[in-house]
Amino acid sequence: MNDPRPGSGRLQLFLIAAVFIGPLVAAIWLYSAGGSVQPDLRANSGALLEPIINLKDALPASPLYAEQSGRWLLVFSEQSECDADCESGLYAIRQLRQMLGRESQRVARIFLHGESPADTVVLADQHEGLITIEDSSLSALLDSKKPDELAAGGYYLIDPQSNLVMYFQPDLDPRVVVDDIKRLLKLSRIG
Repeated sequence: MNDPRPGSGRLQLFLIAAVFIGPLVAAIWLYSAGGSVQPDLRANSGALLEPIINLKDALPASPLYAEQSGRWLLVFSEQSECDADCESGLYAIRQLRQMLGRESQRVARIFLHGESPADTVVLADQHEGLITIEDSSLSALLDSKKPDELAAGGYYLIDPQSNLVMYFQPDLDPRVVVDDIKRLLKLSRIG
């Protein structure tokens, strides 16, 4: 009835403890080792715009709110003449919305232009459903809220309550932008 090997009970206890404590020790060591084994703490690729600003409070007379009607707004702002970069941005915003699939009905596309808008025939033909607005005050506010180190000419995301939420640089992979927007739409109970 007695175990013929002395100390085998302690060995078994040590092995059982190692099974539970070993992975914890290994995880702490890998995390503190630095480098590529640390998890990425950012879940989004766009820049969260903080502090959050409510555009209705900041610019109550903007024509933007007439187009919102409970939807998220994806805004492309171009104040100069609509050249090849502008047309590329308009194409990208159209593709971004299409890539949202079922969620696309929750997002409206806005082209915030300067005094000289793009060709209305081209917009109607190639960008059906695109809403065009001229509002220099809104454009200046959006530009002032974008982090200075990020490139201009990107896309702004505004929630249904008119809060300026995110900025996406123009050179980001559209799939990454769509992933961020889908994540926000999934977590949001509004719009």
